[in-house]
Amino acid sequence: MKPRMESNTASPTVIGIDIGKEVFHLVGFGADGKIAFRRRIRRLALRDVFEKLPPCIVAMEACLSAHFVSRTLRALGYEPRIIPAIYVKPFVKGQKNDYNDAEAIAEAALRPNLRFVQEKSQNQLDLQACHRVRSRLVSRRTATINQIRAFLIEQGIAVRTGPRALRKSLFAILENRKEEISPRTARLIRGLYETGAAWTCGLRLSPARLKRSAGPRPSAGS
Repeated sequence: MKPRMESNTASPTVIGIDIGKEVFHLVGFGADGKIAFRRRIRRLALRDVFEKLPPCIVAMEACLSAHFVSRTLRALGYEPRIIPAIYVKPFVKGQKNDYNDAEAIAEAALRPNLRFVQEKSQNQLDLQACHRVRSRLVSRRTATINQIRAFLIEQGIAVRTGPRALRKSLFAILENRKEEISPRTARLIRGLYETGAAWTCGLRLSPARLKRSAGPRPSAGS
């Protein structure tokens, strides 16, 4: 698909990008403050398109893949700026659409004293992903433990809170009080415990080890 483009002869001094899943919308402003071009490109054409444009400020909203786009453009000699969406909203004119959003992003990027989002390196994104997965595993393990405790209390058996208390007492309870717990419920509880144990294996990578595995944190100037 050929990029759709509306332009004049002015070279852009700032470009706003509205990032979509498959398609990006670009609006460039010239030194005179007028729109130099509007362009719609596919995500895969990002590098090819910007290799043909003069280096300038390129702004985008903080969103999924914004850090990837920022690093890609920085490698091509541009000055990328990632802007929190809350700072872009006041600059949107007229009906909300992709070109108007890109125009608002470009205008916001030139405002003095605007706070930008720090670009994340690949190592920092890896660490963030690991923390998010770990948080999800902790949440699921906690929900599983609470469900096992609820099933046991329905049988008149109370277990202290926490994974360690359950791990130490569960199998002894199932064995010593099997007359009170039906075989079906016992199998269900064992299955839940095995599922929780599998998630526990995914939690063995502690936050400190995650930071070490992500490598050194880049300096502010890199």
